[in-house]
Amino acid sequence: MSIIAGYMVPHPPMIMSEIGKGREKDIQDTIDAYESVAEDIASHRPDTIIISSPHSIMYADYFHISPGSKAYGDMAAFYAPEVSFSADYDTELVTEICNIADERMFPAGTLGEKNNTLDHGTMVPLYFICKKYTDFKLVRIGLSGLPYSEHYIMGQYIKEAVERSGRRAVYVASGDLSHKLQSYGPYGFAKEGPQYDERIMDVMGNARFDELLDFDEGFCDRASECGHRSFVMLAGAFDGVNVEARPLSHQDVTGVGYGICIFHPKGADASRRFLKRRRGKLMEQMENIREAEDAYVTVARRSVESYVAEGIRLDADTALTGIRDEAVLKDLLHRRAGAFVSIHKEGRLRGCIGTILPVCENLALELISNGISASTKDPRFSPITENELSLLEYSVDILGEPEDIASKAELDVKRYGVIVLKGIKRGLLLPDLEGVDTIDEQIAIAKQKAGIREDDQDVKLQRFEVVRHK
Repeated sequence: MSIIAGYMVPHPPMIMSEIGKGREKDIQDTIDAYESVAEDIASHRPDTIIISSPHSIMYADYFHISPGSKAYGDMAAFYAPEVSFSADYDTELVTEICNIADERMFPAGTLGEKNNTLDHGTMVPLYFICKKYTDFKLVRIGLSGLPYSEHYIMGQYIKEAVERSGRRAVYVASGDLSHKLQSYGPYGFAKEGPQYDERIMDVMGNARFDELLDFDEGFCDRASECGHRSFVMLAGAFDGVNVEARPLSHQDVTGVGYGICIFHPKGADASRRFLKRRRGKLMEQMENIREAEDAYVTVARRSVESYVAEGIRLDADTALTGIRDEAVLKDLLHRRAGAFVSIHKEGRLRGCIGTILPVCENLALELISNGISASTKDPRFSPITENELSLLEYSVDILGEPEDIASKAELDVKRYGVIVLKGIKRGLLLPDLEGVDTIDEQIAIAKQKAGIREDDQDVKLQRFEVVRHK
């Protein structure tokens, strides 16, 4: 079997009469739609209900699947402890998902549980479902801080696990829309709020799942949505399947968007393998980028590819193979300088490590060393794996000599990088970074990296220029 139906649902606790105490009538359209979802689920009589929730355990680089045989939860945090739930987990399906993740070296599994109680992103859907249908087991999956494409892949693996296990399963993507729809809402108003809601309801209401991958993450952050990654996982669970969408409701009367849609599969459709199609276009772009990259970037890229794929640390001569420009070769082999190697994957930083002052005998070796470190030792990210290599984009920053400055007035966020020093603490930030628009922001981030309090003014400042290579 496979995923026999899917649902996009919100999770406002006030929708429960025990919590809303009459206020739930303000979103009666949402309640009515939720009841239709519950009836639809009951009509399919699934063995298993899979719920992805933004309020389950979430890690930056890992998808947490709730372990164990069962879980309990209640709405005591919302002053309704009498509203409680007990769910048996589908341990066989969980094991199958984990096995697939392990086979593919994909960051998902049952490790790292900190709280085994059900979250409200799971319990709100169960509140309606269990009124209509109870003969099921549950799989509960958290989201991650990874790119949307990784959430799509997670959905694909869920689908594959369901097929391997022979389950009749439905997928419930729990997630509110924007939290910035009205000035009186929980996060106030932002123009991106209504823009997000209008766009997501159009996309989901017409099952144009490919467009979920086109949403800019910065735009989604500014809209303060919480369900987008959950919706992308649902899309992945229907990869290669023709889907009929039925939008039921959308409301924003509380300042938060609540959208509900039902999705029914209508047979295989190879044209809807959206991530495969997207990756094909991306590979064409990466080939063009590789052809245009300069020698400095080539050295860094080759060092990463050799070390990650084969465990081999290149020497300078091997890394420079095929580079003919005598001036560039002389610079790489005879100059010493600090350098940073930055690695991006699908527009997101994947690793960045460098040296302020040179530690190797020449610039080529500096780039080789820092490329390896950026790909395997950046503490913010898990080490890069071999299957990621074709998707990576590189840049190299060659640092000039740092110089002392008397005040921040001598800085320019676009031209100069900054080094903040206090005792043995030292934090550096490169110039001209996306999202860093002011000198104060630049200094604050450098302080944070150094472990210096933001309000500490007793610091020494240095600036430096860079030559950026792509």
